[in-house]
Amino acid sequence: MGWTRLSLQLALRSVANPATGVALVRVAWRFRERGWYRRFPFLPLPSREYVRWRMHTAYGSYDFVPPAADVVRYARWAVREP
Repeated sequence: MGWTRLSLQLALRSVANPATGVALVRVAWRFRERGWYRRFPFLPLPSREYVRWRMHTAYGSYDFVPPAADVVRYARWAVREP
């Protein structure tokens, strides 16, 4: 599975469950690269190096694409209220 397919799966889950969509957007905003608005494509995306590092620390491979269920579980955990 690639990053495009993962993105589509997460978008579908967001449509099916708006609370999941809110959690995913909040986590995505936290991961954005600083100064994203000054560089093309002018989207709040994380840096490639950061994503690769996160995949290595979580899954043991720099090129791993996580399952959608793992991303949703992390997003829900990251935004839950204490």
